[in-house]
Amino acid sequence: MAIVNDIYAFLNEIAPVRYQMDFDNAGFLVGDGRAAVKKALLALDITDDVIAEAVELRAQLIVSHHPLIFTSLRHATTDDLAGRKVLVLARHGISVICMHTNLDIADGGVNDALMAALDAEVTGGLEPAGTAADGSALTCGRIGKLKGPMTMAEFLPYVAGRLHANGLRYVDGGLPAERLAVCGGSGGNMLELAAAKGCDTFVTADVKYDRFLAAKELGINLIDADHFCTENVVIPVLQAKLQRRFPNVAFTISQVHHQTVQTYCP
Repeated sequence: MAIVNDIYAFLNEIAPVRYQMDFDNAGFLVGDGRAAVKKALLALDITDDVIAEAVELRAQLIVSHHPLIFTSLRHATTDDLAGRKVLVLARHGISVICMHTNLDIADGGVNDALMAALDAEVTGGLEPAGTAADGSALTCGRIGKLKGPMTMAEFLPYVAGRLHANGLRYVDGGLPAERLAVCGGSGGNMLELAAAKGCDTFVTADVKYDRFLAAKELGINLIDADHFCTENVVIPVLQAKLQRRFPNVAFTISQVHHQTVQTYCP
């Protein structure tokens, strides 16, 4: 029988928590490491609905990308968003493991999954992110290449369809899309790096207005494909890896957590 600590140890093998960025709070955040796990729920975020889903499923563990506790938790009360979640989880004996920026950086993690979702070949890393235990360079974001060039008129619906996004924000830099840079989640600060590495297109999310202006002036296509949509691609990847390693545990992907931000087009 697998216990929480077994699953956490395996997740640390594929995305070591020591890779996380300084601001982050990835890791085993809630629960009893010795608790047996028969059912686990996977979701990008731990919302109230996801917790209710885990309770209904009678899961003993939730594995998420975004940390349940991000800043210092000074109290846990029903009046606090994070605190009330911790209380409900504890009441139902549900543990929580969160793999965040360490999963962005790791091989086979968020950014490799994003490239795979776009059916592009990974050819390198985007932004330096430290050094692995074996001395190899770690990177956040990926550079890759599509199987062939696409006009922006072709590429935009392609991205939306591949990532199941309800809309895209973008700037057309005047080039066909072929050599891509990607960064799941908030990667607007990597725009100049993507351009310097010869990419004609950068797919990320949470892009600010000034980044769109800069992209136009740099002559690079910039697509904001939504934070959820650019990162949720890793959840099925995690499920497959966990299910292979722990065949006696039922790993279920959340059915209630979807893209939250809606796009209105008059």
